[in-house]
Amino acid sequence: MKLIECPRDAMQGLPDFIPTATKTEYLNTLLQVGFDTLDFGSFVSPKAIPQLRDTAEVLAGLDLSSTPTKLLAIVANLRGAETALQHPEISYLGFPLSVSATFQRRNTNQSTAEALADVAAMHEQCERSGKTLVTYLSMGFGNPYGDAWSPEIVTDFTEQLAALGVRIVALSDTIGASTAATITPLFSALIPAFPAIEFGAHLHTTPTTWHEKVAAAYEGGCRRFDGAIGGIGGCPMAADELTGNMATENLLRFMAEQGQDSGLDMAAFARAQAAAASVFAFH
Repeated sequence: MKLIECPRDAMQGLPDFIPTATKTEYLNTLLQVGFDTLDFGSFVSPKAIPQLRDTAEVLAGLDLSSTPTKLLAIVANLRGAETALQHPEISYLGFPLSVSATFQRRNTNQSTAEALADVAAMHEQCERSGKTLVTYLSMGFGNPYGDAWSPEIVTDFTEQLAALGVRIVALSDTIGASTAATITPLFSALIPAFPAIEFGAHLHTTPTTWHEKVAAAYEGGCRRFDGAIGGIGGCPMAADELTGNMATENLLRFMAEQGQDSGLDMAAFARAQAAAASVFAFH
């Protein structure tokens, strides 16, 4: 299993600004653990996400000299992508393409057609710059707006991404709507149908449903999982206030159940857990 740690998702919705030095220190702690990828920040409007307005400053303070971990930054439009592409330290750009037209408009102020056009342009820019675009299919398991959702709709979005040459697609359970009954069939259908795409799972969950969701994605063939230490963060639109990010420690527990070695430095992970408890203690 490939683990993507998402402190950006954990921090972005917090109302109190986390000082830049604190963010930088925490991310440097995470870089020592050995995650495949660190979703560390985003180049979006400071008005949209005030918490991450210092992403460039944080990036400048990261120690990448002895870590295998690659950096991923979220962008919401071409302007953000162009900014992110100026930083050679970043390997991945992530863009949220929503299966729900309502959420696309709310999240990036675009129509679905406009968002797909941006995906095409970003993918081309990433290819020229030696970077990789990660496309998140937001609201990938349903939405609260009454917009149409079905496995066929998700497949149609994936077909369009495959036609563009997109190589990584993360199905995103934005509001915690997924169940084992929807997760396994979706991955089981998509993974063999699109062998050129690496599929990931960005699952939001309550503390009691995490195991069934991870197991369902794993059973469907998914081997790329997003998590956040402590399960911090998630979408504020979720119906259950306990719905948050998939806790990284639970992903590690599941890997152990499968007899898999995470390959992480567990002493460094313990230090990261302690750091997370400090960073998020007052939020």
